[in-house]
Amino acid sequence: MAETDSGIEKLAYCEVIVVRHGETEWNASGKIQGHLDVELNEVGREQAALVGDRVSREFKVSAVYSSDLKRALVTAETIADRCGLSEVFKDPDLRERNLGDIQGLTIREAATVRTKAYQAFKSHSTSQEIPGGGESLDQLYQRCTSSLQRIAKKHIGQCVVVVSHGGAIRALYNRASPNRMFGGKVLNTSINIFHISGEDEWTIKSWGDVSHLNQAWYLESGFGGDRLSG
Repeated sequence: MAETDSGIEKLAYCEVIVVRHGETEWNASGKIQGHLDVELNEVGREQAALVGDRVSREFKVSAVYSSDLKRALVTAETIADRCGLSEVFKDPDLRERNLGDIQGLTIREAATVRTKAYQAFKSHSTSQEIPGGGESLDQLYQRCTSSLQRIAKKHIGQCVVVVSHGGAIRALYNRASPNRMFGGKVLNTSINIFHISGEDEWTIKSWGDVSHLNQAWYLESGFGGDRLSG
């Protein structure tokens, strides 16, 4: 906390509610999305409405930011509408990892018809790029974490929502908790709360909350939210 001239305490950090987009048909069928612009399906739109309702009840949101890909942007627009905000700020740096030649394929198809790209995708080397214009994990990490830090610096003392993608959110987790291996999944419309200071100090307040989805079926596999999906 920091004290203002009026004597009222103000948060010395930005509270960032990071939400993964709602479900798409490609999530449900196991297709790799990456930078391909896939729309929400009916379940995904319902998930977006549920997370929007919850965020509007529990938080005083100052702004909503989003990846410019439709699955994230429509989720963000739904949240903003529920929170009484008329604008969503689009940031391409919040996109999913570009997965090059394996985008649009299932994992099995990629292993068979895009062998080099698939092996690059599976590589444990964080500097390994994927053939076909795909990014390395280091490149993903750099653009996503830089984006979130820029957003946080604009909103110290406030609460904002950021809607992004499974791989990108894993990169944010790694920034906030570098000494702890994250082996789980990032489920569709999960709520993940970060506190980020103006001095670039990151902490995780809560992680992986999908309690708002108890009214609706959702994809428990969270395809797209683990290391070997996208």
